[in-house]
Formats: sequence, C-alpha cells, structure tokens
Amino acid sequence: MTEKRTAVIGAGVMGETLLSGLIRAGRSADQLVVVEKRPERAAELAAKYGVQVVDQVVAAADAETVLLVVKPQDMGDVLTELGPALRPGQLLVSLAAGITTGFVESHVPAGVAVVRVMPNTPALVDQGMAAISPGTHCDESHLVEAEALMASVGKVVRVPEKQQDAVTAISGSGPAYIFFIVESMIEAGVHLGLPRTIAQELVVQTLVGSATMLQETGEHPAVLREQVTSPGGTTAAALRELEIHRVRAAFLAALEAARDRSQELGS
Repeated sequence: MTEKRTAVIGAGVMGETLLSGLIRAGRSADQLVVVEKRPERAAELAAKYGVQVVDQVVAAADAETVLLVVKPQDMGDVLTELGPALRPGQLLVSLAAGITTGFVESHVPAGVAVVRVMPNTPALVDQGMAAISPGTHCDESHLVEAEALMASVGKVVRVPEKQQDAVTAISGSGPAYIFFIVESMIEAGVHLGLPRTIAQELVVQTLVGSATMLQETGEHPAVLREQVTSPGGTTAAALRELEIHRVRAAFLAALEAARDRSQELGS
C-alpha cells in the first residue's frame, strides 16, 4: 500500500476496526487522521493509536484518501460539510449501507473518485468480507487503493454497484443471521438437557469446523451436507423438520427484506 495520507471520518466500531487494521498492515500513524467530535473518545483514540484526532470534518479534506464510516442517515450532513473542501483526484470511500456513489458524487466536486464499500463485522478479527464498486471518476489506481485499505481487515471482491444491495443482504447483514442460528442452537441444546457452557462450546466449534471445511475443501455445501446425512438417521430427521418449516423460504424472504431496506436507505 502506498504511503498516502488517509483520513477516517467516524470512529465507531467499524471506523476503529479499519484504523487498527491499517496500522497493523503497516500504515504509519503520522499518515492517518481521525475525525471524532467527542473529546473523551478522541483522547482515547489518540492515546491508543498515536494518530492525529480532529473534531472538524473539513480537516479530513487535506488527505489524499478519505474514508466515510458514518451511518447512512448522517451521510448527507457529513457530505454537506466535507464536500466543498474536496478537490478532483481525491479518493472518497463510503462504507455506509445503501448510499450510492451517485448520491455521494452529487455532494462533491466533479473529479472526486468515489468508491462504495459494503464491509461486515468480522473485520473486527481480520476476517471481514468487503465488496467494492467504483463511481464515475474512479480508475484502476483508485480501486487498487480501496482494495488495499479493506484488505487490511479481511477479503475484498469487486462487484457492479447494482449488486451492492444484494451484497448488503448476504454478507453485510450476514453475521447477524449466523449469530441468530448459533443462539438458537445453543438454546436448543439447553432445552435438550446440556449445560449452557457445553452447548455453546459444541455449537461454536461445530460452526468453526464447518466453515473451515467449506473453505478448505471447496466442495458445494450440498455435498458436505449429504456426507453428514445418513438415510433414516438423526440428521435426516432434523433436516426434514427444517424443510417442513420452510427454513429455505424464510431465508430467501429475510434476505429480500434486507436488500429492499438497503435500497430504501439509498433513496
């Protein structure tokens, strides 16, 4: 990654995750600046990472690359304050769900390169999955820079922007679905008579092991599922109940709802 000055606007969970990831990836603290208006939080970040922390959004405009890690509903106000201070050629990376590159570009000078990113929370443990899409004025160097930024906390893929709402539904919100399933399995284990600590250990390690199998074998999940499912066995009985309760259909409906909400946020 080139040593460009990078600003992070928004020091919440994801903002700090990216900040720490960039430093671990070799970015110099003196090449990073964070915008945080809460004095206590600003002092905490400055002490923890040795970076410059400022309370004015426009101060971020001095950086070659600006990361917008703010809530979708706050994006308009932030861009109204930041936009006039930007200049053509700068890279503006938006991590707000549903916010289109067109919306961002409408608030900044022509020639500012905008990249839309959909990250997810496993970035907290350097296992994130991010999808990036270019705006009107992006070239290959801008996309490479955005990829390098997000690769500091996980994997990155490029997708057309029209697919970003689906990405949001699948991987952006995806960890919540997994945690919901894990929570449900733990509660079921307790219901079946297991101590909660044992149920949790069994479920979490089963999840980790299953994910590792998917990643390392490259097999289709249906193949791996069939390997566990003996005719007339316990797994077959459980899967039959899931089919009766239309779990596949429920997942499709849930992800469609997430996609639709992402579209609404950008409208």
